[in-house]
Amino acid sequence: MTRCLNCGAERAADQCLACGLTSAAAEVILRGRLVRRTAWFLAGAVLFVPVSQAFPPLELDSILIFVGLLFFAVLGLGLWMIQRARSKQEIEVLKRIYFGFLPLPWILAALLFVNGRLDTGPPQLQTTSVVGKFRMPGALRTQRLIVISWRAGRRFERVMVARDDYDRFQVGDAVVVQVEKGVAGIPWVYGVYRP
Repeated sequence: MTRCLNCGAERAADQCLACGLTSAAAEVILRGRLVRRTAWFLAGAVLFVPVSQAFPPLELDSILIFVGLLFFAVLGLGLWMIQRARSKQEIEVLKRIYFGFLPLPWILAALLFVNGRLDTGPPQLQTTSVVGKFRMPGALRTQRLIVISWRAGRRFERVMVARDDYDRFQVGDAVVVQVEKGVAGIPWVYGVYRP
């Protein structure tokens, strides 16, 4: 006994008794639903980019890696579901996992936005020095200063800065990093200045 691709009900024949669709019709509806929900996922991933630039967390690299892996996992899972649906294999568990991943970019974008936008605490000023610079090519074109870390157990921090600040600071310069605690407890960089 297999499940209907549309409603997930168990069916013994080609036509589902719960929703009335045949396997071919349910597959077409499933593909349409996958396209719409994947578009919803991609819109959340696109929204995540400017929010992460406006309130850049100190752990931005880790968060970007997570979102990138999530992006490829969701797209790969969607393609795998379509292949399994074409060969009339069970996909109900995969569907639930897939649809569960879809709101994650929206949740992360909202979390970073609320974390930075509603943060009213006093900033912490951390004096450190630049040990390196990194410019990420591509559409984002983000610039980071690599500075000596002020946090215990870490050697370096990668602090995202504007293009002007990237050009202004050189290796060896002393800088003051203004760090906010964040409402959700995610520290983020407010600005980088000369001491």
